[in-house]
Formats: sequence, C-alpha cells, structure tokens
Amino acid sequence: MIGPRGMACAGGLLARVGSRSVISRAVRQSSPLRPLPATVTAPAARWWRAQYSTRPELPKEVTINSKTYPVDAEWFNVSSTILNLTSRKLHLQKDHPVSITRQIIESVFPSPTYLSYNNLDPVVTTHENFDSLGFPPNHPGRAKTDTYYINSTTLLRTHTSAHEAELFAASKSPGYLISADVYRRDEIDKSHYPVFHQMEGARVWDRDTVPNGDIVAAVHRDLDALPKHEMIIEDPNPPSHPERNPLQPSHTPEEAEAVGKHLKRSLELMVAEIFKRVKESHARAGVKEQDGEPLKVRWVEAYFPFTSPSWEMEVWYQGDWLEVLGCGVSQQHILNDAGVPNQIGWAFGLGLERIAMLLFQIPDIRLFWSQDERFLGQFRGVEGDLGKLRPFVGFSRHPACYKDVSFWLPAGSTGAAAAGGKGREGGEWHENDLMEVVRDVCGDVVEDVVLMDSFTHPKTGRRSFCYRVNYRSLERTLTNEETNGLHERVKGEMVGRLGVEIR
Repeated sequence: MIGPRGMACAGGLLARVGSRSVISRAVRQSSPLRPLPATVTAPAARWWRAQYSTRPELPKEVTINSKTYPVDAEWFNVSSTILNLTSRKLHLQKDHPVSITRQIIESVFPSPTYLSYNNLDPVVTTHENFDSLGFPPNHPGRAKTDTYYINSTTLLRTHTSAHEAELFAASKSPGYLISADVYRRDEIDKSHYPVFHQMEGARVWDRDTVPNGDIVAAVHRDLDALPKHEMIIEDPNPPSHPERNPLQPSHTPEEAEAVGKHLKRSLELMVAEIFKRVKESHARAGVKEQDGEPLKVRWVEAYFPFTSPSWEMEVWYQGDWLEVLGCGVSQQHILNDAGVPNQIGWAFGLGLERIAMLLFQIPDIRLFWSQDERFLGQFRGVEGDLGKLRPFVGFSRHPACYKDVSFWLPAGSTGAAAAGGKGREGGEWHENDLMEVVRDVCGDVVEDVVLMDSFTHPKTGRRSFCYRVNYRSLERTLTNEETNGLHERVKGEMVGRLGVEIR
C-alpha cells in the first residue's frame, strides 16, 4: 500500500456507532487539497459541496454520434465520462482485441445466410429496449440505477436485443449478427465496465417459404449441412420442460426441439473455433496448457424474457466451468409484433470482452479502453493474419493503494447497499450511484470498489456503510499525493451528489 488510507474503518463501523461523525485525523493530515473541518455537521456538508462538488449544470440537450436529443431533468443520468465513450466503438477499431474477436465469431456465421450489423446507433427508445422484448414494467433493468437515460423514453441501449424486432421485421436474410457497444450502470471491478460490447445472433425459418411448410424438416436439413465437431457435450435435460423451461404454446415440441438442436450445434462450432485459436495462440507463445482434457461444453436450463426454452452455455476450461453465453428459441410474440408471424427461430447473446479476455488472456476489462501503445501494439496485424494471435503480455506491475470511506445515508434512508434507500432529493440511493461518482472523479485508475461493512443504528435506524476503493493504474505508478487528492474529491462528490454524511 502507498501511504496512509484516506479513511479508515477503525476496526469496522461497529466500533464507531454512537460517536459523533468525526473525520479521520489521517485524512486531515494527508489531504493535499484543503484543511478539513473536524466534524461533518450540516454546515460541514455544505462546505464539502462548495469545495469539491464539480457536477456540471444539467444540459438541455445532448449530442451523441451527430444526433441531438432533448434531456429530461427527472431522468437524465448520463455523465460526461459515459458520453465521451459513445464514439469509441472498440468492436470496429482495427486490430483491437474486441474487433478481432468479433471477426472470428462472424467467420462461423457466414453470409449470405447471416448478415452482420455493426453500426447501429446506441440511442434507442424504452419500447425498443424493454417493451418490444416483453420486459415487465417493474423489471429492475428499467431502473435509473441500472440504465442510462437521456429522457423518460430514450436511453443508451442495455443490450443488442433492442434491435431485434427491427431486424426481424426487415427480414433481409434468414439470420443476422449484431455487434455493438452497450451501456449499464454497474459495479467497479476487473470484469465489469459501464460500457462493453455484445454480439447477438439470430436465425429464422419461414413456414411460407420452406418446402411444404414443414419447419422441422427444413431445420433438420440445415442442421445436417453444418460441420461436425469432436467436443464432449453434456446436455442431460429434455428439449423443454413444462415448469423449468417451457415450450411456447404456438410451437410444437418437434419444432422447438429441431430449432434448439440447430442453435446448439451452431454455438458449439463457434466455441470450437474460439478455443482452437486459444490453443494455437498458446502453442506459438510457448504457454503450456494447464488442463490436458478435451474441450467440453454443457448446456444448462435458464430463463430469459425473450426466449423459451432457454439455455446457458458453459465451457470447461482450465479446471472450471465458464459461462459463455445465453440463448434460446425466440419468443413468438416478438416475431408476431415484427410482422413476421409465420417465422420461428433462435437467438443468442454474448459479451465480446468476456470472449476476448479468454482468447487473449487479458486480466482486466479496463485494458480494452487503454490507448497505451504497450497494449495496442501487441495486436497489430492480427486481423489480417490470425497466425499472429498471441496471449497478452502484461506490462503493469504498479502497486495498489486502497483507501476506505465510511458514511451515513441521509436521515430517513432505510435501504440496503444495493437495494437502495431514500437519497438527498427523495430518490433511491443505490450502490451504482457511488460507482458512478468514483468513475467520474477517478476514471480508470480505480481497480475495484468493495463493500467492507454495513450497520444500522439500533436507536435511530440510520444506515452506515464502509467501502474500500482500490487505486491502481494499469499504466503508471500513482503517487500518494495523487491518490489522496482523488479520494478527497470522491468524498466531496458523495456529499454533494448523493447527500451522504462522511464519518
């Protein structure tokens, strides 16, 4: 650790309950910015806001990819940090690991059967993102704590499925692939980032165009035309189950089973291609495989709002089962609403970063956004020659510096850390709001933020939390003065934006 922690738990929150909210002496001594008040009373909270809070005025409109959208003060929650990332499009950046991964997967789903869509706009309507897919009105994904809203009816897509109905309606090909940046308010750690990239695929058959209207026969002909593989497959469950994985009323068991078989074979071939590249890459780099077992895939029953029956695909890799993607038979109401009621098909979705982290052995999702030549230079020329694909070689050995921050929620708040409580302006306080503050202030120099302790005062009922912020840059060593300054700004923004009381 570099230097003293900015805010110590002092043995956890339990040891401090009932005392006045005294700012740590360590903070007062180490702050490179300004001397701090001795206690965080209401006037002190105003002092914090005046000294540190830098949240800009709410704009009347925002421009994203040359299109302008009106802002709704009640709903708008997109920070400048997120807005600045909407133009990066890593899945289209030549020789970027995300783009290379996209191209490898696209090679398994060739045209003209599958058309690829890689330039769809990230701003969509609530109808496209939720309603068209059957998300109930009270689904947690609709909450402002989870989704970036521009106004009450417009948002940054949370998944590529937001374009599903549009492409089904267009019916330009039997299948399609979408690759795009998607946006979700989320925790801070090595595997989560508020902007990431998804790929969605779909394939349909039309009763009006297949011979004799026989969907089952048509799907089986296409299944027989697919290549074979030598992977070990674990698929112990029936094609559908009335309770665990129900058949849709408009589908016969034979149709759903045939579509499911075609879906699974297609995705198994995709995984075979990816892990073939992983094995070849390791061989070129002289990396010894930890697990000499043959590649294994297992299918696990699952639930998704837009498919049924549904499955998750897991791959046995280096001694553990890794979840790779979700998929299933497309909900018929989506196709009906798209104006193609005679079609039946499947759909899948996966995270490109998740696959790229496996393919290139990249340990931290923040690296994908790095513009450091030591990162990008390792992949130059790979798109044109996959024989150059090799595992990522880390260049960061910079030490971590963790600092704790303890705080009370505003008076009257009763919510839990993730479930939320009433905030400064009567809204819900949520852990993701804290994550947004840390990202806005610190950018990508925070490795993770972890809840260390929580407490409810037995007399007042007020909630208190302690979070640990782990500062570690991927590109350079952070100085003690720099991390202390960042931590002070984080605390000030917490007071100014979230209405909390620093302990």
